[in-house]
Amino acid sequence: MKTRLNWRELLFIGMMLFGLFFGAGNLIFPVFLGQQAGHHVGAAIIGLLLTGIGLPLLGVAGIGLTRSEGVFDLANKVNRPFAYLFTLLLYLTVGPFFAVPRLATTSFQIGLAPFVPQSHQALTLALFSVLFFALSWWLARNPGALMTYIGKWLTPLFLILLGLLMLAAFIKPMGGFTTTAHGAYASSPLLRGFTEGYNTLDALASLAFGIVVIDSIRALGVTDPGQIAKDIIKAGTISILLMGLIYTLLALMGTMSLGQFNLAANGGITLAQIANYYFGAFGNALLALIVIIACLKTSIGLISAFGDTLHEMFPKLSYTTLTIFASVVPCLIANVGLTKMITYSTPVLMFLYPLAIVLIVLAVLSPLLGTSRWLWGLSMLFTVIPAIFSGVAALPLALQRAGWMQGVLALNNQLPLASLGFSWVVPALVGVVLGKVVAVFKGV
Repeated sequence: MKTRLNWRELLFIGMMLFGLFFGAGNLIFPVFLGQQAGHHVGAAIIGLLLTGIGLPLLGVAGIGLTRSEGVFDLANKVNRPFAYLFTLLLYLTVGPFFAVPRLATTSFQIGLAPFVPQSHQALTLALFSVLFFALSWWLARNPGALMTYIGKWLTPLFLILLGLLMLAAFIKPMGGFTTTAHGAYASSPLLRGFTEGYNTLDALASLAFGIVVIDSIRALGVTDPGQIAKDIIKAGTISILLMGLIYTLLALMGTMSLGQFNLAANGGITLAQIANYYFGAFGNALLALIVIIACLKTSIGLISAFGDTLHEMFPKLSYTTLTIFASVVPCLIANVGLTKMITYSTPVLMFLYPLAIVLIVLAVLSPLLGTSRWLWGLSMLFTVIPAIFSGVAALPLALQRAGWMQGVLALNNQLPLASLGFSWVVPALVGVVLGKVVAVFKGV
């Protein structure tokens, strides 16, 4: 038994956590932000970092500070029914029903589609998806080995390949930082960058990956809950600092690319243009490797976290069975229904994000506010209602035409900050204050 991790082990855990977080979306969104923000790129980057690395760091820290075994244990501080509902929705969303199938299609579309004739793309995607998820499942079979697969192998390889592209971009820049800002970035770049950070899903992922980090630390021989908590926070800090650096460099690359290319429809197109500009045909192959490795390591982590957590919640379901489910379902969705699944996952994300943020804030402030069930319960009760409103507001327009939904939307619009998409903030604060008052009054 060890008392704590050494710095080499902490570095590997931090690299593993970075690898789990950093998928293809984390490559694409900062580049697109840089193109859109133009000369406001500095303010936009600050906004992106607040949600893109700030919330994930708080999420990892919250797991550590409350000495929780994972998100189910953390959510159980509200009550057990909430813990089951929230954890299931979280893992199904960042797992087999949305985030995991998106990893396969994104890596195919950016990495391989340029090399495949249009007439063969459907069949090639099917074959690629089977191979992608078969390999993801194979490497996710042993949760304790994820530090080796992701922290020691895949993440360093990913950083080396991405570093080649970044080095070329900054040694011979395509342009400067004086281009025009577009859309919301022209008037409110900080706020727009802040909301853009939601697209990475990393605030939700920070809760989902907590159990993977805990398993890896225990596999290295550390069993004391207090020391595990400290090591989680240290490893989280390493991974988040690395993410922040790469986000910043990618956003700056996006802005500089406007010196040679027009504003693109998404960051994937811009990345492909940058890679081809500096390395020609080799650049296309380089980008394919970067994107596929980025997606693969995140897929492995999400499948493992799904199996680990749901096995804890439902012990009769084996880890192997759950990881097979989390590999087969996204393989099917990636080929036949991803577009529709994205449409219906957005309302779920708009519902989950407020709950996740409040849960993270309560966890981080637990040394100050405590863990009274009155505090956590009332805070979540006052958050869940406007969170439902936010989810309804994100439904497809065809579903919003029902009379009762119009009433819900009208109520949502009456709440403070609703126009900015933060209608849940003031009710959540009221719940926190009321919960703390009740907790003090009852002496719990």
